[in-house]
Amino acid sequence: MMGRMASEETRTTKAPNVRDTPHAPGSRGSATSDFQGAAVPAGDATRAWATRLVVVGIVLSALNLRPAITSLGALLEEVRDGLGMSGGVAGLLTSVPPLCFAVFGGMAPRLARRFGAGAVVCAGMAAIAAGLLIRPYAGGAPGFLAGSALALMGIAVSNVLMPVIVKRWFPDRVGSMTGLYSMALALGTASAAAVTVPITEALGGSWRSGLAVWAVLAATAMLPWIPLVRDRSTGSPASAAAEPAREEAPAAVRITRSRTAWALAVFFGLQATAAYITMGWMAQIFRDAGVPASTAGLLLAVTMVMGVPLAFVIPRVATRLPHQGPIVLVLGVCGLAGYAGLYFAPAGGAWAWAVLLGVANCAFPLALTMVGMRARTGAGVAQLSAFAQSAGYLISIPGPLLVGVLYQGSGGWGLPIALMAALMVPQMVVGVLAGRNRTVEDEAAR
Repeated sequence: MMGRMASEETRTTKAPNVRDTPHAPGSRGSATSDFQGAAVPAGDATRAWATRLVVVGIVLSALNLRPAITSLGALLEEVRDGLGMSGGVAGLLTSVPPLCFAVFGGMAPRLARRFGAGAVVCAGMAAIAAGLLIRPYAGGAPGFLAGSALALMGIAVSNVLMPVIVKRWFPDRVGSMTGLYSMALALGTASAAAVTVPITEALGGSWRSGLAVWAVLAATAMLPWIPLVRDRSTGSPASAAAEPAREEAPAAVRITRSRTAWALAVFFGLQATAAYITMGWMAQIFRDAGVPASTAGLLLAVTMVMGVPLAFVIPRVATRLPHQGPIVLVLGVCGLAGYAGLYFAPAGGAWAWAVLLGVANCAFPLALTMVGMRARTGAGVAQLSAFAQSAGYLISIPGPLLVGVLYQGSGGWGLPIALMAALMVPQMVVGVLAGRNRTVEDEAAR
């Protein structure tokens, strides 16, 4: 597998036919399989068109996987004042994303087998658009939380299925396509952090309008998936191939028997803890240090935008290494340096700390890349992605909430920042373990 990854850039771009995709389920007739039941009609022209559509869908979907969170982070103080939230409730709000990802992410493989991955992602984008439009106007903190949960449910299933779609459609370019997806995700994250405050001011200063405007981007991301949904639901030859694809799917892997799966889940959880604390609280840390609100939003955007180039580079480098542990250690050291800066001189070196923490946050695309590398088959990737993300997000739930409680209880950021730095150490340890050149199928068999 590593040899195939290392030569990925010399391959030509095409949608993977089940006959030339290693370990993919078999098919009948003239159809190519998306994800166990979601098929696309065969034919060179149709496959090329469908592949381009999938690439556009991946990019637009990735752009929508974080604005619901970072747009809120930029306006958290205004939302707290408008809804009368305490620090503890605000901490609960920042813990909602990982909770929803853990609860709903585990449903994604089952939904994809039944309806097709394209249909599930399309529905996920619709849920994001509806949640973002509803939550600012729902009235009160409970309504805001409910609208946020709807949007985050759509994000959760899309989170899990993106590595699966990449593995199925681009099995010989996992690094490049994961990098493209991660780069788009980072761009969407940074854009929401940078422009939410200016957009809010342009719309008259209403934080409700500033948050609701991001529903337009999510609605746009539905469009590339609609033709795939239509193909899946019609009586075309593609639909006829769906049932054999499911029947010939590989047996499920007992994922909990794999030490690598557990290490990857814990690594995913700890990096998610750091990411959601950063997205939810970093702008507030800078504002409390005397940095203006607009500048604090830009600093958060700098942290997020670091993922745009690095999210494309890191997966490509990772697929060429027999062990991803060195990358884990470099990212961890950058995180520790950034937290030290926030502790000792939050305003004085703000731009440097934003850059360092942005580099550390690139543990996310690295984790996604390792999900694709630690399983041999598409079915294994689906199980590993669901397990690592669901268990990982469960692990990350207490972090943002605890930061809010410590902030309110201590009246400052010393204890919360110390907690963030302390969590970086075990993240580095389990990341090294997850980076070993092993597959969950082999470990589960033993």
